[in-house]
Amino acid sequence: MQYNPGWNNSSVNLLHVRAVGPSDTLHYIWSSIGAPTVLLVATESRSSTLGINWTQLLSPTPAGAIWIDPPSSVVYSTAVVFTKVFEYSEAKTLEELFYPTYDLSDFSWDSINHTLNHTALTAEFTGIPATDPSGSFSNGSLAFRVTAYEASGRDGPLPSLLHTGNSSKVEFVLAGVALRGNSSKFVLEVATVEEIGVVQKLRSARSIDDEYTPTIFEMLSLVAESQNDSSTLSFLQWKATAYGSQTPRREDSIQCRSHGLQAANWTLPVSSIVHAYFGEGVGSTYTISAINISFGGEDGKVYQEKHYLSWSALLGFGQPPKDTFSPLVISITAVALGTPMVMLLVGSSVVLFAQRKRYSEYEPIN
Repeated sequence: MQYNPGWNNSSVNLLHVRAVGPSDTLHYIWSSIGAPTVLLVATESRSSTLGINWTQLLSPTPAGAIWIDPPSSVVYSTAVVFTKVFEYSEAKTLEELFYPTYDLSDFSWDSINHTLNHTALTAEFTGIPATDPSGSFSNGSLAFRVTAYEASGRDGPLPSLLHTGNSSKVEFVLAGVALRGNSSKFVLEVATVEEIGVVQKLRSARSIDDEYTPTIFEMLSLVAESQNDSSTLSFLQWKATAYGSQTPRREDSIQCRSHGLQAANWTLPVSSIVHAYFGEGVGSTYTISAINISFGGEDGKVYQEKHYLSWSALLGFGQPPKDTFSPLVISITAVALGTPMVMLLVGSSVVLFAQRKRYSEYEPIN
């Protein structure tokens, strides 16, 4: 993990996470320059490196300021951008009242240098609006917590996402932010950037096994597929829940919904690292898709009471991890289905044995 490689000023944030495999390298470039963004670049070289022209990156025309050496080693690249947070409330007429949007490219972000943990492979981007007329952020903040993984495993805290060494986690956190309505709900807008020939698809998988995330039976995945061979290139995966506590429990669950993946008809902030890497072709050579993820059920009481919201998602390369039935659920299912069968077999054996024994007490009639 490298913080602002080649730059000594901590007024901006850029975190480079480099994972080296037997014959390839995965690059994650996180930044709060412009809207919070992560670039994902896969290369087929163990020695590929990140190049940054800082003067150009921080200029009004950053195209070409970020690259991977050697360029020929790059086999796939994409970006995930967290663009906006909406707040809305539903009136008695079921109409939705939207308050002024929080544009994350206009936020002021703290230096992540003091939150960077090279042992735990974690960092935290914390920000507040540059201007806050409503005072909603006077005692609050918005954060993106980043975690890298060295191997496969499962997170301890809820929602206990299953991860691999080819993935990283991002946690979206609202803490202490005052609501502008009596029963407001929040929506996070997430955009993706893909090359022409790669399409985004939203998948939903349901399972009866909720051992690791109680009462949550749905897993959602936003996957990038190649139109040529239908192979999955990257993913963003999350459970259909958020939580209203720093130490989440089942009762802290906040309903999470996904609203329509669609092609975006707007452009990303010019200052974002997306333009620095992909150039001016964003929107023509590269396509932008967007999805809205909302937090809050019909009453939305959890955030009102605790003023805390946390939503976790996994992102990475290749197929998203798939949960299999846990040994506990397999055992319970086996007992539930097997016990009646055993009882039926034992009962049938007893009846047959009893019948054979009863008839053996009589002599056959001549």
